[in-house]
Amino acid sequence: METSLRRCGRSHCPPGAVPPECLLRQTRLQAVRATLLIPLVARAHGARCYPWLDCHDADAAHLLSCLQSDAETLLQDRLVVLNVLWRTHVLKAWGREFFARHPHAAGVNLGCGLSNHFQWFDNGHNRWLDADLPEVLALREQLLPVQGERRHNASIDMARDGWWDALELDRLAAGGPLWLLCEGVLMYLPPGRVRALLAEFAERAAPGSVLVLDAISHRGIGQAHMSPSVGPSGAEFRWGLQHSDELLQAHPRLRPWCAARSVAECYGVFGWAAEALSLPWSGAPLYSMHALRV
Repeated sequence: METSLRRCGRSHCPPGAVPPECLLRQTRLQAVRATLLIPLVARAHGARCYPWLDCHDADAAHLLSCLQSDAETLLQDRLVVLNVLWRTHVLKAWGREFFARHPHAAGVNLGCGLSNHFQWFDNGHNRWLDADLPEVLALREQLLPVQGERRHNASIDMARDGWWDALELDRLAAGGPLWLLCEGVLMYLPPGRVRALLAEFAERAAPGSVLVLDAISHRGIGQAHMSPSVGPSGAEFRWGLQHSDELLQAHPRLRPWCAARSVAECYGVFGWAAEALSLPWSGAPLYSMHALRV
């Protein structure tokens, strides 16, 4: 997927510059990197389809205009748009609850893409770290420049060991709990890598820390080509839950922070009935949100 980038007159653009002079560069976003456009489209325009799930993202529409991407094509994948808006609704509620309990804690978005979650959690005291692959972070630093001393960016590859030390999370936490978000990432990693990530969180995080993540059923592994939005990117689903308690088995310190949520709730009684009938086959909800604590 090839995406043009341009500066568009907001704070990071030179005063008086015209669009032809503002072209930053061309970049080729491949595989999982290309999927960073999907949540932007859903959060910017998904309220057309699902107004009751409007997340009021202050940056998504602006970023899409900078990227000059084809939002309408991705918006046609109504199922993925619903999933993104629903998970945003859930993680916003969970994040606000955590920071209400720990107003001076730090938050970390692992695999942040071009999302700006701190807009919903900034209470004037907490700190925030956005982390992603170097090439994604290069886009982010041009289009979402960091402002203030409580927010930072860092390069990380979640497919490798040692991410906790690489991000210096012990220093960021300063002995207190962390709120970590890993959204739209784990299903693209191999199962062993997911288990290692969960174990590293459980072993290194201070008590009270929370990791929020989304998951698909294992029945979705290898089926990304069936998604109108994910399929063309070349990304593939490599991990999914075989049963709902599988996450807690990654390490003895892991506990549920709150009850898991299933996207079936968006469909009311019909969604719950369909999920109940499919669980013997799927093993876990087709798409769900989980919050684990140490």
